[in-house]
Amino acid sequence: MAGRQKKKKQESDVSMERWMISYADFITLLMVFFIIMYAMSKVDTVKYAAMANSLSVVLSGQSLSVLDAPGPSLIQGISGQQLPEPPGQTAATQAQLDEVKKQIQEFINSQQLESSVKDTGQTSTKLGDYIVMTEQERGLVISFKDALLFSSGSDVLNSQARGIIKQVGISLNKVPNFIRVEGHTDNLPINTPKFPSNWELSVLRASNVVHVLAEDAGISPDRLSVIGYGEYRPLVNNVDGLTQSMNRRVDIVVLKKKYDYFEPDNLLP
Repeated sequence: MAGRQKKKKQESDVSMERWMISYADFITLLMVFFIIMYAMSKVDTVKYAAMANSLSVVLSGQSLSVLDAPGPSLIQGISGQQLPEPPGQTAATQAQLDEVKKQIQEFINSQQLESSVKDTGQTSTKLGDYIVMTEQERGLVISFKDALLFSSGSDVLNSQARGIIKQVGISLNKVPNFIRVEGHTDNLPINTPKFPSNWELSVLRASNVVHVLAEDAGISPDRLSVIGYGEYRPLVNNVDGLTQSMNRRVDIVVLKKKYDYFEPDNLLP
């Protein structure tokens, strides 16, 4: 009799232990579920969507065009994808860019070059002939013809260039946007110890413009970046001296705020 009671007690203990194991497993799974739900609620949905979109494009072998309309520096690829701006920022950003554009245009209209600039056999004393502003989807593009800033085949800024770039930079310092300086050349080959190709020439020209924006105009260096495209982002086909002169340029691009995510300080961890 005593043996039967002992056997029943052992079976009861085993049954209780099995129930506790199942209960513990259930509680653990429930805890993991709520942890996952909490973590998902903290995800930056905008950044997650941008990252997922970028991965989708890369894995599918597609390419995206940053710009929908033609203009200076047509950049292709996924690095310039845009994010929707928070409500109210679009109008505010556009108003700031419009004010910058107005100030630069007033400066252009008020200036006469101290010395004439020769470009493709023509001579002009109008600053507006050498600086062109366009609004693109990515922001405001201020394009300088190379003849305004450099001698042929050189990356050294001429005597009047620093003052012009500084004045433009002072206007740009009034907006918080990131600024990208892009160097471009024509398709005439170059091969010197300093410039093995047009890439080096375009990069160093853009870099020298960036130094003026930072050192003379006081723009914070962490807002500035440099790109050299060489001959590979032409505005028009290089068919003669005139078209080649149009392609030789340095573009200052004031990026709209919706592109901030793709700058280095805003990359996903």
